[in-house]
Amino acid sequence: MKPKSINSLMAYMRDEKKINIYGSFQKRQLRNMGYYHGYKGYRYCGSPNQILLYTDFKQIKAVYDFDMKIKSIFYPQIMFLETTIKNYSLEIILNEVNSDRFVDVYTKLMNNYKSYPFNSKKYKIAITKKMSMRNKIYGNIARDYGKNNIIKHYYDKDKPVPIWAIFEILSLGEFGNFFSCLNKTVRIKISKSVGIKSSVDSNGEMIENIVFALKDLRNAIAHNNTIFDTRFKSNKINGVISKYISMETGIKNINFQNITDYLILISFVMKLLKCNRTDIIALINQFNNECEDLRKQIPMNIFSKIVYTDTKGKLRDLKNFL
Repeated sequence: MKPKSINSLMAYMRDEKKINIYGSFQKRQLRNMGYYHGYKGYRYCGSPNQILLYTDFKQIKAVYDFDMKIKSIFYPQIMFLETTIKNYSLEIILNEVNSDRFVDVYTKLMNNYKSYPFNSKKYKIAITKKMSMRNKIYGNIARDYGKNNIIKHYYDKDKPVPIWAIFEILSLGEFGNFFSCLNKTVRIKISKSVGIKSSVDSNGEMIENIVFALKDLRNAIAHNNTIFDTRFKSNKINGVISKYISMETGIKNINFQNITDYLILISFVMKLLKCNRTDIIALINQFNNECEDLRKQIPMNIFSKIVYTDTKGKLRDLKNFL
């Protein structure tokens, strides 16, 4: 099928989808956001069978702008959390193993497989995960040689790349897998250092769960994918996170089906890390302001599918907790 021109696409939106779009200004806006990335990406909420009934291109543009703005609000905070959680973990790891060599960390600390009966299914999965993590790390080192001055420096000096440098080249998801390979004692110590109560994290898996909850959001933002409807989730979020946050904050119905719950998670972890309360409140206010701006620009039947009716109550409870 022959590709449609931008004028033909606008005509299609008008004639077939009954969306009001005219003029050179809106044509430029459509070009900038992209018909396929923009209109196609923002015409539904959650899943492709939940079509948003737009009647005007301005409404699509408002949702697109909302999505872009909350990405810009969240991204610095997620990068901060990624770096900080890695740093807290690194501090405990270096103290435990008394070495910065990855081979020592691998041998002495990445032995979670021992917590399962020998040769059991879980034992085999855990030890395979450990070996896969080793291969991933060495693959990353090979990938970044020539691109990363730190990696190049150690290899050119014929020295092992230290664990702190390896952390710099691990993605958030890779770090989550690395963390899961650590033995329970080390995981619990890291969890405690971050500020998580031992009574709710007796197996030391809460950090891992939080990392994987944030990982998909972080990747979606980094690759400029749509986030307003949480379609970026690759897996179900572990329910222990929701229960823990609800218990601490009093906020109900945290299920990560809407983007507000990710704001709550980010704010909660920032609180654990003793971030400035004023900064967290500012983050919440920025998000709330963008929600209010969106409400003024689109019909309520569309707005209520994007920003749930319990959002104001959740944000109020979150502020009260802080």
